Amino acid sequence: MLQASEISPEQIEQEKVYQEMGLTDKEYDMIKDIMGRQPNFTEIGIFSVMWSEHCSYKTSKPLLKKFPTEGPQVVQGPGEGAGIVDIGDGQGVVFKVESHNHPSAVEPYQGAATGVGGIIRDVFSMGARPIASLNSLRFGNLTNGRVKYLFEEVVHGIAGYGNCVGVPTVGGEVQFDDSYQGNPLVNAMCVGLIDTKDIQKGIADGEGNTIMYVGSKTGRDGIHGATFASEDLTEDSESKRSNVQVGDPFMEKLLIEACLEVIQSDALVGIQDMGAAGLTSSASEMASKAGMGMEMNLDFIPQREEQMTAYEMMLSESQERMLLCVKKGEEQEIIDIFKKYNLDAVAVGKVTTDNKFRLLHKGEVVADIPVDHLAEDAPIFYKDSKVPAYFQEYQAMAPYQPQVTDHAETLKQLLQQPTIASKEYVYDQYDSMVQANTVFSPGSDAAVVRIQGYDKAIAMTTDCNSRYIYLDPETGGKIAVAEAARNIIASGAKPLALTDGLNFGNPDKPENFWQMEKSVDGMSAASLELDTPVISGNVSLYNESNGQAIFPTPIVGMVGLHQSLADITPSHFQQAGDLIYVIGETSPEFGGSELQNLLEGRYFGKAPAIDLEVEKTRQSQVLAAIQAGLVVSAHDLSEGGLGVALAESLFSSHVLGADLELRGDLTSALFSESQSRFLVSVSEQNSEAFEGQVDAAQRIGKVTDTNQLVIHIDKTEAITEDVSALQQLWKGALPCLLKSKA
Repeated sequence: MLQASEISPEQIEQEKVYQEMGLTDKEYDMIKDIMGRQPNFTEIGIFSVMWSEHCSYKTSKPLLKKFPTEGPQVVQGPGEGAGIVDIGDGQGVVFKVESHNHPSAVEPYQGAATGVGGIIRDVFSMGARPIASLNSLRFGNLTNGRVKYLFEEVVHGIAGYGNCVGVPTVGGEVQFDDSYQGNPLVNAMCVGLIDTKDIQKGIADGEGNTIMYVGSKTGRDGIHGATFASEDLTEDSESKRSNVQVGDPFMEKLLIEACLEVIQSDALVGIQDMGAAGLTSSASEMASKAGMGMEMNLDFIPQREEQMTAYEMMLSESQERMLLCVKKGEEQEIIDIFKKYNLDAVAVGKVTTDNKFRLLHKGEVVADIPVDHLAEDAPIFYKDSKVPAYFQEYQAMAPYQPQVTDHAETLKQLLQQPTIASKEYVYDQYDSMVQANTVFSPGSDAAVVRIQGYDKAIAMTTDCNSRYIYLDPETGGKIAVAEAARNIIASGAKPLALTDGLNFGNPDKPENFWQMEKSVDGMSAASLELDTPVISGNVSLYNESNGQAIFPTPIVGMVGLHQSLADITPSHFQQAGDLIYVIGETSPEFGGSELQNLLEGRYFGKAPAIDLEVEKTRQSQVLAAIQAGLVVSAHDLSEGGLGVALAESLFSSHVLGADLELRGDLTSALFSESQSRFLVSVSEQNSEAFEGQVDAAQRIGKVTDTNQLVIHIDKTEAITEDVSALQQLWKGALPCLLKSKA
């Protein structure tokens, strides 16, 4: 990329340099109209990152407006660094999910690490203390050497950063499919706790107030990272490693503590993370949100490399940096706080009233842009939408009928499928217990973190079955929200709200945009029905490699509240003699199932059906039964159906077994992925009260002390398996795949 001093505005236009930065001819013409002249090199760079899909949501904004975003529990909805919900006692939970897909595809360790660091900054920039991290990961199949490398390094990156910064990684999910082979997905979620009186916003308000730069020095890492994240991955993407930032978790830890001290100061007006597009996005967004302008002198920017140009400083995505707006004359108080933590805090600019974004460098004005056109008034484009031919083909298919002859062997094979198999290899690398408040760590339906000093806890989960969304985006979108809510319910908490990470392919392809539209329609319907408004999120498009899109993958990160610690419910069976129930009806639904993948190596047909009214009723009844003390354990039924859920409920430190009596078709009973179902255990003395409270509860057996999983179908013994042996298969699957030759 040429430097600003090497190219004139005329050359930018003649040689279409702006196209290298990701802008189209149409967008360049719009910029000329806004400016009333040809933009210079620095200005066109600023426009290119702010108008990138990653920063402007120029394609997805019309869809995002469909989401329900309000409710009595919502303190802060979309539009700030993270959303906030009320949990009583003057406290709020702050949370958001963010993607770091493209960086992780070319530099997996740093891509994943800086994804964790960035989302943590979004949370503490709101004034909250980060209390938990989660992630949602997607990779190709582990028979490929490159995929193994990406998988191992992404996990190492998450662990390396999260463990050092002192925020526990308490939950998440990992799924595997060929569609992600060239384009892995790395979505990071952070949850924070705040006293609602301390909420901060990213605004630069008050004429003459000072703009302060705090944290790490600016280098040349991550330049044009936002633009890189807004284009397809190709064979040339490896050359863009310089677009990937480098993180320092120890610096981030200092920054957290300093910022949490600064928010108590009356001198602070606003604070924002320098995330995608770095100094450019934080500064222009803070000014635009306040209806103000901003002037900065780049000579004062702390730099770790020599001779940095204005273009490089404004587009750098160096990590562990924040931008503050401080009352004029009170800067020293802020400087002194950061000095305690050995961090830079430097006055670099001021708030103006002219609505301009003006940059000075070496005595010259190097950028002078109407600020709202960078942020609030960035362009919106309405894309064409077209129903894909495959969807019409799948909808016309007769229901898929799998042929299973050996159900015990099939169960063993399902337990070894990478998406189902134990993720201990992953979460054993994470510190899930730091801060000493983690109740349920990775491996549970939902992670649970208690709130010190109160009789309450927070449940949190990430979820999305992208195979269902590929088959039927609207139905799959409903299922993604409903399944996340079932995870929260199964832990004994009431779902409060969600954050979304919308990962899709190239939106310029009408079939991909249709997937986006329909997914959002389904998610919106479920969010509305289940009273879980969307309060924050992230959109990641152009997730394609060599022209092949990923499965549409709108991640749902959800948070819920345990109103009492007594409501916290494990997902494993707890004691012999308890009765086992399935809640919900089972139909022969195998489209998009793990069984279909196992038998056919692909997904086709119709996704499982879901009735949101039924879903809401089931969830309400199960939560009420848990809160009444009637439920010993609860687990939602998802990938692999009842058979897998039964095995997982037995895989714990307790040596237990189960004796079950099922009816009808054994394949459907064991492996169907029908929705709106739970697997629960109930003590015998509470069975009558439980059955009276939960409509769709069907007693199917009893927990035993035999270490045997015994399943009868219509009074005939069909499966007898040693639980310990099944657990070994389940636990050993991922390590075995990673050790095997590609």
